[in-house]
Amino acid sequence: MAHVTREQLDRLLEQALLDDDHGALAGRLDDLARGYRSGDVSRAAILVLSAEEWRQAGQPARALECFQRALEDGGEVSVDPRAGIADTLFELDRPDEARELVESIKADGRVDPMTALYVAETLLAYGDLTAAHEWATDGILVGDAGCGPREATLRTRDALLRTRYRIRVDLGLPEDDLDALLDVPC
Repeated sequence: MAHVTREQLDRLLEQALLDDDHGALAGRLDDLARGYRSGDVSRAAILVLSAEEWRQAGQPARALECFQRALEDGGEVSVDPRAGIADTLFELDRPDEARELVESIKADGRVDPMTALYVAETLLAYGDLTAAHEWATDGILVGDAGCGPREATLRTRDALLRTRYRIRVDLGLPEDDLDALLDVPC
């Protein structure tokens, strides 16, 4: 069993970038999650990272398993693991299950901006512009309610605004008040 520090995880991620081997990194992250005892980062967050790496390695079935383990773990994560599960289900050509999961996330009524961005980008990638627009808009509105000076919050807000604007252009919608926020600091 291991205590996982943010520093240790950062070194592992940096080395993997140099090696450009997503499968090897996914395996290391998986091993780290299995041996997890405590740490600066939750086991669920490590599992989400592992899932993303499995996807990059072209192994969506293994990614799906890691996302599901992260969800079951229930630890603190930056994005709801169900968003990753839905994206992976789309990738596995299971769109009905993916859309059902997206609806269940929304039905919970506690969507955060990072999850909204993830879902909006997923829906955009799979051609559902109307739903992607709705998710991006909701993410901005939720984020503006708790907008603070944190850099991550500002990056997420800006990413949501840019994604939403791109979707609006694709849908042929005119600019609105939220579009005007693209250059306005929070």
